[in-house]
Amino acid sequence: MASARHFFSEEEKQLLLRAIEEAELKTSGEIRVHLENYCFGSPIGAARRIFNKLGMNRTAERNGVLFYIAVKSRKIAVWGDEGIHQKLGEVYWNNIIAELLKEFKADNRAASLAQAIQKCGKELGAYFPHSADDKNELNNELSF
Repeated sequence: MASARHFFSEEEKQLLLRAIEEAELKTSGEIRVHLENYCFGSPIGAARRIFNKLGMNRTAERNGVLFYIAVKSRKIAVWGDEGIHQKLGEVYWNNIIAELLKEFKADNRAASLAQAIQKCGKELGAYFPHSADDKNELNNELSF
């Protein structure tokens, strides 16, 4: 299996970046994707740690979402900041994760992740709408 940096092709990375940019046009929320090789322990705990390390816990409305993927450990988590988690709840995130795991096993990784990002942006927009003066608070690039 490819390492985290090579899990997606350059074209797939661009697809994901466009998905993030398009999703963020629907919401003031901030979305990021982080990939690493291994996750020893809980993927939720790892996602929360990376979320804080990337400064996603410092957005003005506490509305950041991190898609976390440990490629060699085959683990996925989605971590939403407290402002989002209160609105969407645990069931919403678990449904996204279940769908992603199913699609990743079917080797439909980039397209399914892009779709999940888009869906998340639309859902976030209901609670955290995009405004004319909205600024991108976080880098949209994939992190490793």
